[in-house]
Amino acid sequence: MKNERPCIPGRVLRGLGVSPGIAIGPVHLVESGAVRVPEYPIQPDGTEAEVTRFQEAAGKARRQLRKLKTKAATLPEAASEEIGILLDAHTAMVTNSRLTRGVEQRIRTQGINAEAAVQAEIATIAQTFAAMDDAYLAARIADVREVGRRLIRNLMQHDYKAFAMLPAGTVVLAEELTPADTALLDPRRVAGIATVLGGAEGHTAIMARSLGLPAVLGVAGLLTGVRNGTMVVVDGINGRVVIDPPADVLEEFRHRQMEQEQEREQLKALKRLPAVTRDGTAIVLNANLELPRDLENALNVGVEGIGLLRTEFLFMNRDDLPDEDEQYKALRTIVEGMDGRTVTARTMDVGGEKLAGWMQGRYGEPANPALGLRAIRLGLREPKLLETQLAAMLRAGAHGPLRILLPMISSVAEVQTVREMIATIARRLRRRGVKIADPLPPVGVMVEVPGAALSADALSHVSDFFAIGTNDLTQYTLAIDRGDEQVASLYDPLHPAVLRLIQFTVEAGLRARIPVSVCGEIAGDPRYTALLLGLGVRELSMSSNSVPVVKRRLRAMDLIAACRRARVIMDQSDSGRIATLLDDFNATA
Repeated sequence: MKNERPCIPGRVLRGLGVSPGIAIGPVHLVESGAVRVPEYPIQPDGTEAEVTRFQEAAGKARRQLRKLKTKAATLPEAASEEIGILLDAHTAMVTNSRLTRGVEQRIRTQGINAEAAVQAEIATIAQTFAAMDDAYLAARIADVREVGRRLIRNLMQHDYKAFAMLPAGTVVLAEELTPADTALLDPRRVAGIATVLGGAEGHTAIMARSLGLPAVLGVAGLLTGVRNGTMVVVDGINGRVVIDPPADVLEEFRHRQMEQEQEREQLKALKRLPAVTRDGTAIVLNANLELPRDLENALNVGVEGIGLLRTEFLFMNRDDLPDEDEQYKALRTIVEGMDGRTVTARTMDVGGEKLAGWMQGRYGEPANPALGLRAIRLGLREPKLLETQLAAMLRAGAHGPLRILLPMISSVAEVQTVREMIATIARRLRRRGVKIADPLPPVGVMVEVPGAALSADALSHVSDFFAIGTNDLTQYTLAIDRGDEQVASLYDPLHPAVLRLIQFTVEAGLRARIPVSVCGEIAGDPRYTALLLGLGVRELSMSSNSVPVVKRRLRAMDLIAACRRARVIMDQSDSGRIATLLDDFNATA
């Protein structure tokens, strides 16, 4: 670890705030360091022995992961489930997987030692993941690399240095935290986390949120000049880390920490209050669900339903495809868990490159995954894939209210084709005597490309509801990849063109008298609540953690005033002016 420079008192570092709150405490540094991997040739008569050596290392990794999972079971329920899923995924990677097969093939065909084969195969898989236009999958690179490090450690017979018991109130700083590290974190002792590497979709961020630990990731220079015991502040709201803060700064953060605790208690009290504006208009607040484990959080904040269930979790970390029964059981669990509240299940929003184990070589490498064969386009090209999921949804709909949402729609014909598929599947299931939703679930369209927004009137004739995905709608409208740091600063959901497309969609929905929701990130940001409601949106879906602050915002505003301000905003042509008008309104109304 590079730590040559002396500590500079009061040094403020910037990063990505991934879990809100303020942590103050002494530093515990997690030592890490790259292992130099040897590479040498294996003679042809020694390749099978080398393969066996690798298989023994993989077997040892499986035993280690089982022990870690046992330890993780002592964490709080949500965190235990989260880390358990990660460790299961790691176990799958070292159990007759693409990784293990690839390593064995490299040893046999390239005649190299197992450590070098692991390193090469991990690099190839990580490169494949990095090319995917999906933040969740891109974040899995860290998992792949950790599995690789574990295998290499086992091959080189290096011991793993886990956490020792930490004193209460410790703030953990690290280059990167692995699932193995997080499995051993004790939230009763760790106050917060900051790392040099990591993003909002990675396992460290997910774990920090599950454990309720303030966290800032992606902090350049974090470890420079810091020693064990140095006092540090982690500000997970503003993405700041303050090293060795002066007394007055420390006092200020302690005061803010106390205010946030009081605010959390006040927000909890909102759970039982209706989501209604000051002048009496009821707003539907739903949750976006990434994984079944998020269900408990959604129920705890009092949502009215699931506005966006991302079914991609069914396809993650596996080489095969889930069959109808497996999908049905997973969806049924969620539908029943919502106890009569509506679940909006989106058909898979993935591309062929993300189903590599099944689609490998079927369509070749996409030139641009974001604009290629993905989402409903893939489903219509591979109808059995889509039919299996639709059948599972129809069956799950027999256990509670469920809506079917179609992603990446750009034409009326696509919706009509899916509707015909649903009707055919329903007839087939009924003939088999399988219980399905009756009547059939409403079918909605995800409005996330400009073509869909501009065709909203036509789409409203074949859709039962709209869900506006503002993240993709903004990216496609402005031709900005917000994951590309070279252009990410140009990503702007307040751009007049984006707002106009939202307005087109909402007005088309109102004319057709079908519900319109917004489920992008701006739905969960109270700064945008007044504008969305002013444009006519009456249904918002967001991460469960955002529901209380959005409810507080809408309960404090008058809808009539919000509509007036939205009209003024829609007359503007400059997003900076729009932001100012919105901020002024939020400050006074």
